[in-house]
Amino acid sequence: MEWLDEYEKLVIRMNTPRVVIDNAVCPTATLVQVDSARKRGVLLEAVQVLADLDLSINKAYISSDGRWFMDVFHVTDRFGRKLTDDSVISYIEQSLGTWNGPARPAALEGLTALELTGADRTGLLSEVFAVLADMECSVVEARAWTHRGRLACVVFLRGEDADAARVARILARLGHLLRGDPAEAPGAVAAVPAAGVAHADRRLHQLMAADRDQDLRAFPTPAVSVDSWAERGYSVVTVQCRDRPKLLFDVVCTLHDMDYVVFHGTVDTTGDQARQEFYIRHADGSPIRSEAERERVSQCLQAAIERRSLEGVRLELCTPDRPGLLSDVTRTFRENGLLVARAEVSTKGDVASNVFYVTDAAGDAVEQCAIDAVRERVGTDCLVVGEEPRPQLYRKPAPADRDHGVGGGLGLVYLGNLVKRNLYNLGLIKSCS
Repeated sequence: MEWLDEYEKLVIRMNTPRVVIDNAVCPTATLVQVDSARKRGVLLEAVQVLADLDLSINKAYISSDGRWFMDVFHVTDRFGRKLTDDSVISYIEQSLGTWNGPARPAALEGLTALELTGADRTGLLSEVFAVLADMECSVVEARAWTHRGRLACVVFLRGEDADAARVARILARLGHLLRGDPAEAPGAVAAVPAAGVAHADRRLHQLMAADRDQDLRAFPTPAVSVDSWAERGYSVVTVQCRDRPKLLFDVVCTLHDMDYVVFHGTVDTTGDQARQEFYIRHADGSPIRSEAERERVSQCLQAAIERRSLEGVRLELCTPDRPGLLSDVTRTFRENGLLVARAEVSTKGDVASNVFYVTDAAGDAVEQCAIDAVRERVGTDCLVVGEEPRPQLYRKPAPADRDHGVGGGLGLVYLGNLVKRNLYNLGLIKSCS
């Protein structure tokens, strides 16, 4: 009913999110608690803010029934420490304490974004940057992922480099590069205002999913199960895999873009293993009803987890920016037989700060002699080998009889008590015993 919609809007306006950050409760992590009236997408916004700060979410408790929403995150910085930087704490409070969502970086305002997908091959990213260098385009930021033989890339160009005629020529040349083998799915390239790309990593997930990389099966895949709790009208998604940075963001982002709402959930890490469980429904309130849909959700989540899980040597480039820098560096990778599996390109002022994850042409580990040759060509002072920052997770003893299976039966028991308590507190059931 229309009046009910207006009432919900009034409730949201009168109840802006309340954010509490506490360093005293937990000895190993900082607690970030968000309470608010329920609004579509608020969970994704909260996880996105924490992920963009490179914070690790070691535990989380999610509850969103009735008209109210509560999240509790146990977070640490990239080195496994509590949050002590006042500027970081203030940013979290300001970003999560408003319905406007995370602020968009001012550096991307007024830019043009190029979105590319296509069949990956050795040197393709180098060819893309070579075309942009030849067209005298200035790349402000770029993100590129490869997964199961496909490439997705978002490149932000300065506004003065993106008049209509030049953009048309750029699209024509890049489209030729991405045409690929006629037997494979065709590539695509498009130009959109940067304001239309809400979040680069989320957009890469969307581009990969639209390119149907989840249909290109690879083994082994992360353990994902989708079960039914018909009594309460929920579908239960259980994810169990190796923990890594931004894992929760990738899962929540995928569920949101598939038009599912998370009503309850838990996240727990033991050593380097993560277990995530979510009680979900469609946006219209209905659970998953068909086996085909359960399989589809499982495949999409497996693909989302894998996209950022690729192993490779992390090369960090920090050097004064100049025209053609990306073209020269990626061409050097190609000439030494290296495949760029993932790239994160950014410029701050006159300095280029880039991260590349590289493998050999077959996707295997790179020989040290190839890394040494690349560093010698690019500059040993500005191109260094780095390690993926991983938190030193708190390790708790696991009971000997703990079930580490991937089935959803344990998940229903594990999270069911939490859900029942929340339903009881909200007055939706008479007893939680």
